[in-house]
Amino acid sequence: MSESETTPKPLLLSAAEAARLCAVTRTTCWQLHFSGRVALPVRLGLRTLWRRDELAAWVGGECPARDRGTP
Repeated sequence: MSESETTPKPLLLSAAEAARLCAVTRTTCWQLHFSGRVALPVRLGLRTLWRRDELAAWVGGECPARDRGTP
């Protein structure tokens, strides 16, 4: 087992990390957020972070708008 397989994945992702996970640019990630088309992020101090599991569910649900059942 390689080190990357045993290293836990972070539960919260920055905009750059969330964008990489969803295969979009950071700018597109923010545009999706402001237009209500991606899972809501959480605020932790001054940081805005997305939950990895909610992004995965959003993609698995074919990327619905928040008002249509996004977690």
